[in-house]
Amino acid sequence: MTALLADPVFKRHIPGPGHPDRPERADAVLAALDRAGLAQHMPRIPPRAATEDELALCHTREYIKIVKRDIAARRGDLSTGDTQINDGSLDAALAAAGGVMNAVDAVVERRAPNAFCIVRPPGHHATADRGMGFCLFNNVALAARHAQQRYGIERVLIADYDVHHGNGTQDIFYADGSVLFFSTHQHPWYPGTGPAEETGEGAGEGATINRPFPAGSGRAEILGAFQNVLLPAARTFRPDLVLVSSGFDSRLDDPLGRFTLADSDFAGLTALLMEIAEETAGGRLVSVLEGGYSLEGLASAALAHVRTLAGTAVQS
Repeated sequence: MTALLADPVFKRHIPGPGHPDRPERADAVLAALDRAGLAQHMPRIPPRAATEDELALCHTREYIKIVKRDIAARRGDLSTGDTQINDGSLDAALAAAGGVMNAVDAVVERRAPNAFCIVRPPGHHATADRGMGFCLFNNVALAARHAQQRYGIERVLIADYDVHHGNGTQDIFYADGSVLFFSTHQHPWYPGTGPAEETGEGAGEGATINRPFPAGSGRAEILGAFQNVLLPAARTFRPDLVLVSSGFDSRLDDPLGRFTLADSDFAGLTALLMEIAEETAGGRLVSVLEGGYSLEGLASAALAHVRTLAGTAVQS
């Protein structure tokens, strides 16, 4: 059964009244899995605090010091960018990064076929030396590096269907051909990066694939890009592990996006990513929560995603 990372520690990150990334997001997803009768059957992955050496796989040590200093100083926001913080943010962010690494361990060691991680704060906007866009540490990038360092995994696919471009993930691997980064996102939109012309550099040339789409785009564009662009690219790249930045803010009626995906479309995206994982990675896939800011929409889209991961019937 799909393994699950969910823990009250992730609710300790409280950006402030009225902030879109509210702690209730984690509750909404877990409650949906409970109501569907899934959560009680999913083996649990415990969170743990990532060490500084582990964070340094993707982030500069100076940036790690900045995060710790800003939170210890009880600042209301991170000094590097537009990320609000409180005194519980460091505990949550370290547990998210370490917990996602635990999920990689469970999947690579065959203790679970795949995993879904309900973590906060999100991570895909965090670059090596800057937190921004609600993000502190780049959970999915750290998962990739952890898999490579601990298990000798050579090639990792990171697929990102969040409505916002995962600029941090792209930056971290932009010159690295061992990680294929694929992103569909609204453009122009925050953070303003991710045109199709950004394809990587040096050893990473061609290993970054961006498919930006205008507001109003939906199944035809996003699922079409996954089918027509990512699938053949992944078959050439042949990843040993598939990681997913699961941003459910690309769903219809999300307050921070203008895409129109339905729950069944997230099921379709998930099925395609599972197909890639089955073909080249022995089915090994870890999904990490990114955006999704309508509580009802987030819950129903995440449920469709997990139903597909778990191989159960999708209800939309």
